[in-house]
Formats: sequence, C-alpha cells, structure tokens
Amino acid sequence: MKPIARSVLAVDAGNSRIKWAVHDGSRWKQRGWIATNQARRLQARFARMTKLDAIVISNVAGAAVRGALGGALPSGPSAYWVKSARAQAGVRSSYAVPSQLGCDRWAAAIGAYRLFGTAAVVVNAGTALTVDALTADGVFAGGLIVPGVELMRSALAENTAGLKRRPGKFSFFPDATGDAIMSGAINASCGAIERMAHFLQETGQIAPLCILSGGAAAVLAPHLNLEVKLVDNLVLEGLLAIARERLPRT
Repeated sequence: MKPIARSVLAVDAGNSRIKWAVHDGSRWKQRGWIATNQARRLQARFARMTKLDAIVISNVAGAAVRGALGGALPSGPSAYWVKSARAQAGVRSSYAVPSQLGCDRWAAAIGAYRLFGTAAVVVNAGTALTVDALTADGVFAGGLIVPGVELMRSALAENTAGLKRRPGKFSFFPDATGDAIMSGAINASCGAIERMAHFLQETGQIAPLCILSGGAAAVLAPHLNLEVKLVDNLVLEGLLAIARERLPRT
C-alpha cells in the first residue's frame, strides 16, 4: 500500500534557527527559516497555510519556544511533537533510554536512512556538532555531541584573556592567532566525525557515508577524508518520513 499524497508542514526548532517547509506529497513546496527568538512571528506566515493534512515538529529549543510555536501554528490538524522512540519510520534506536535522545538527532537519522539506506555518520553542524552512527540495517547506534565550530571560537574568546574573537581561515600550519583558532575548531570537528566513521567501520559495517547538514556543513565538508553527502534540512526529511508513517494508507 502507498501513502496518500498529503500536505505536511514540518518544523525543525533548533537553538539558533527554526526551519520549516511544506511538502505537497511529491516535493517540498514552501520553505523558510527564522531566528529562534523570533518564533512568534511565524504566526503571520503560517496563517496563510490551508488544507494541511499533518503538522510534525522537532523542538530542542525548550518550553518557551514550544509555547510560541504552538500559538503560531495554523488551524487544522493537531501538531505531532516528535519524541525519540525505540523504533520509528524504519529506524531502530539502541540508545540506553530512547526518550533521552534529542528529537532532532532522531529525525536526522530517520531522514538519512530514508534518503540513503546505508551505513552512515549523520552529522548536524550547528550550534552544537552532533555526530551519530547509523548502521546499514537502520540501527541508531549512538553518537557524540561537541561544541560547533562557532561555539568553540566563542568559548575561547569569552573564557581567555588573549584569544579574543578575530577573523580566521583554515590552514595546515596556522601562523596567525585567528587562523589557529579557526583551524583548531575545524580539525577538532573533523576529527570527531572521522573517528566515529572509523569506529563504525570497525564493527564490520561497510565504509560509511558522511551525511552532513547544518549551518557549518560547507565549512567542514572540504576537510573531511570521507565520502560526504551534503543534505539541506535533513531533520525536515526525517519529519516528513515520520508524518507519512502516521498518515492513513491506501
């Protein structure tokens, strides 16, 4: 049986941005983003949306943002607020307590498996860098959370006397402080990603893809010694898969 072609609003509320898109059953039709602290302004945008069949939301930005989003949603179907589960949309979780896994990481893993169906290191390079292992048979094996590139740079600027925020670029052998900080942040991030790929392959998995999304994805991609697939809005792809599983089928 195939799912009915239905209109789905997917919303990914992260720490810095809220991304949203509408899928009409065959393609993404509308999309946009807004700063997370401006969540209430979405009401004007969402008010024009009609004939939605499902609303599905990932929110890791806290209760206040959930309240603001709840007040901004269009009339229609009740929103489904994603919570990580033991199994959903073709992916199984081996997290010790599945509900403690961030719903954005869970949705990203589902999106990655739905798009590629293979072993992968699923990376979201945002405020935090999440680096998750996904096996070829769809098991979320676990993962890492480390500061993202910009958060690393900000932490050094705010917590040291001599490493103030300054422009920097990547270099193999940095000879200026700004370049040293930027290169260190990129190397630390890529090291976490490549080590996770190594660990996953050590379990007998085929060489995993690196499925990379998030605001710093383009910064990291050129420096990774892995096969990289850049995917915009991976969490939204996972939310769509979750919504489709929940919709009636014919």
